[in-house]
Amino acid sequence: MGRLFVAPLLTGLLTASVAVAAEEDPFLWLEEVEGTRALEWVRAQNARTLEVLEKDPRFEPFLQEALSIYTATDRIPAPSFRAGGVDNFWQDRTNPRGVWRHTSTDGYASAQPAWVPVLDVDALAKAEGQPWIFKGHDCLPPADQRCLVSLSDGGKDAVEVREFDAAAKQFVEGGFRIPEGKQSSDWLDADTLLVGRDWGENTLTESGYPFVLKRWKRGTPLASATEVFRGEPTDVSASAFLLRAPEGQLEGVIVNRAVTFFESELWLLTDAAPVRLPFPRKVSLQAFVQGQVVFTIEEDWGRFKQGALLAYPLAALKADPAKAKPALILQPGPRQAIESVSRTRNKLLVNLYEDVKGTLEVYSPGKLRWTRARLGMPRNASVDIVATSSAHDRFFAGSEGFLAPTSLWLGDASSKAVKQVKALPARFDASTHVVEQHWVASKDKTKVPYFLVRPKKMKWDGSTPTVVYGYGGFQVSKPPEYLPQVGKLWLERGGAYVIANIRGGGEFGPRWHQAALREKRQHAFDDFAAVIEDLERKKFTSPRRVAIYGRSNGGVLTSVVMTQHPELLNGAVIESPLIDMLRYHKLPAGASWVGEYGNPEVPEDAAFIAKYSAYQNLKPGVSYPKPYITTNTKDDRVHPGHARKFAAKLESLGQPYLYYENTDGGHSNDADPLLNARRWALHHVYLSQQLMD
Repeated sequence: MGRLFVAPLLTGLLTASVAVAAEEDPFLWLEEVEGTRALEWVRAQNARTLEVLEKDPRFEPFLQEALSIYTATDRIPAPSFRAGGVDNFWQDRTNPRGVWRHTSTDGYASAQPAWVPVLDVDALAKAEGQPWIFKGHDCLPPADQRCLVSLSDGGKDAVEVREFDAAAKQFVEGGFRIPEGKQSSDWLDADTLLVGRDWGENTLTESGYPFVLKRWKRGTPLASATEVFRGEPTDVSASAFLLRAPEGQLEGVIVNRAVTFFESELWLLTDAAPVRLPFPRKVSLQAFVQGQVVFTIEEDWGRFKQGALLAYPLAALKADPAKAKPALILQPGPRQAIESVSRTRNKLLVNLYEDVKGTLEVYSPGKLRWTRARLGMPRNASVDIVATSSAHDRFFAGSEGFLAPTSLWLGDASSKAVKQVKALPARFDASTHVVEQHWVASKDKTKVPYFLVRPKKMKWDGSTPTVVYGYGGFQVSKPPEYLPQVGKLWLERGGAYVIANIRGGGEFGPRWHQAALREKRQHAFDDFAAVIEDLERKKFTSPRRVAIYGRSNGGVLTSVVMTQHPELLNGAVIESPLIDMLRYHKLPAGASWVGEYGNPEVPEDAAFIAKYSAYQNLKPGVSYPKPYITTNTKDDRVHPGHARKFAAKLESLGQPYLYYENTDGGHSNDADPLLNARRWALHHVYLSQQLMD
């Protein structure tokens, strides 16, 4: 039989076997999120798990320590600029759902800001009898008093949108109101919104997001809104990027038609028809400053290399897109990556990482080129842009390290001055530990960095209980982070903590991410295993004392490494995970990630996915470490069926496991500080049982 005939035959057999496997999956009923049988199973699993974890004598101390961290009144109130001052959304024991509040900029920088409540979400939830979770607000400049408030039922990504008068501190009677959905809404002017949502008649993509945008005028029914842009059902989504001058006037609207998760077409809305703009497919819009549309590219494009930060003059794009010429702002080096970009009134802020350590730079447009200046932020630490405003050049930036508490800095992009205005008190005794950065060669010899936070007096005999965290996807970087709950509940008790900066992340820009895309996904798993092997080879720890932790995409990582390398581990916290990778695209939001993982409907893609998908690769007779699998019923981003089915299959194989499903909180799992404290207490009781007992 010739080779031309063998390949189709094999892929045909594979497709058939995958289809049969799906049909024969005995646990498909667990994908019914609110199914009676499924919820009965969840309740039974929760009771079994809580009997093990909450009855442990460490649970109550862990819970109280975590509560003191998450409800502490001396936390740094996260700032955002609005209406000439500073907003904050504050949660504590009294207001676990939170209070949106406001003060002046100078007042915020003082020791005791005079906060003025704007919206009490706890009071709203009680008055309406709904488990509202605040999902943010979008206010119309320059006054920033008319706002679109997003409210989520129990933490879901789907939100209800209501118009709110921040000056009067009340919802606008007869104002804009959009029913619950995965949707977007933007102010075009005081009486007009640009809305993307489910308009009926198949106007959501296969991923469950809008691909039709409409202009909605005040005083008219939502159903009468006028269509201004339409993508395709096979897209991921369509969303708007508004270009505003510092005074607030709208200069233009660019629609991002996300053809895949990583490929887009950008269209300029005009009074006639949308106009396609000459951007590359792998592009991310970042900011609009001084008439320049600023963007990064995730692929080589003409004379520019992937990872570059570029700018187009908006006037040139409007006049003749084909003749517009982009200018280079920054080309990161091989050990650098642009983490984030933000505008002030006149400047551009760039958060740049070098060897996974942060810096902050200010860029100014000039006639011939952009000039830059590096700001005096702490060195050898994580640095991030916290808040900016197009109304002025002030900004807030943060800095932190594994053992260095978070500090907040107020800066001025024009004068280049920065000063520390807030500092988080130490939440744990950091004097007993040290931070090191190591590099290890992965299976294909690629050098991979990882951070190790270990006891100074650690015995080099493999006895140190060690948690290894990883993510490795979607170009998300994992730099050093101050984690009070980890410090208090784990490090203070003699544990070590590791962050593995594996491929798939964004630590070294697009190339680092793309090295683990689709058929290259195994590189991320190999990198993670290499880090664990390096820790054990150097006697930092040993298989008996190692557990891994990952959530969401990190659940792919941890479930796969658990099945591929059970001999390296004694535990795994697998949280809000993707696991059944041959069905992920059929579950809500899953289709949007085909660009990351591949499409199981395509035989060639199904072949490489089937090789690692943890759900399919659990095997009888193998001794797996006992995992703690946890998810959330209200998670409408990563379907709880992944976690449920993995636990059920482990049970069918007679394997040890713990399963817990919270009923509130959504994918983030951190919307309520009281539930979040309990979540971390449960995590660390499990980890202590596995690694310290």
